[in-house]
Amino acid sequence: MHTPSLADYVACLDAGDWDGVGALMLASAEKLAAAGADFLICPDNTIHQAFGPVEAHSPLPWLHIVDGVAAAAEEQGFRKLALTGTQWLVDGPVYPDKLAARGLECVRPSAEERAEMNRIIMQELVNSTFKPESTAYFQTAIEGLKSQGCDAVILGCTEIPLIINDDNSALPTLDSTRLLARAALQHAL
Repeated sequence: MHTPSLADYVACLDAGDWDGVGALMLASAEKLAAAGADFLICPDNTIHQAFGPVEAHSPLPWLHIVDGVAAAAEEQGFRKLALTGTQWLVDGPVYPDKLAARGLECVRPSAEERAEMNRIIMQELVNSTFKPESTAYFQTAIEGLKSQGCDAVILGCTEIPLIINDDNSALPTLDSTRLLARAALQHAL
């Protein structure tokens, strides 16, 4: 396991510097390859936007986080998936493009909801602050996505499962981090 500081990634994200994000990922890939890893995973959904160039220059193969989510959605018969996560992720092409290639639809929250979800993630959840009103905000947004015909919700951020799960969500959840961990285990075995 290796990762630069989250602050290093956030500085690149705030600047829209996807090459910088990729350089951080490749630096980790080089270190892990030197340590003897066989393949790589990245549980951070957002930085998968730099995945294409990283994969092309990586010393080792990577498992893509969306592939695990898409496989689980297909296995469970879900076709129209709501996406939650940081604003960088939800505004970007990572999930819509990969899901569309598999015949799955991706629905994004409104721009206002994206901004508030991002605030909750980056100002509260990453700092281990869990407010009932923030959980309620996510629940209301997910209910709205359900009313748009979504049949499951992607928890597209490592921190979202700290407040949202199958027990308190209007839609079945697809926890991207857990699904990636399962895919890595299967790949390793």
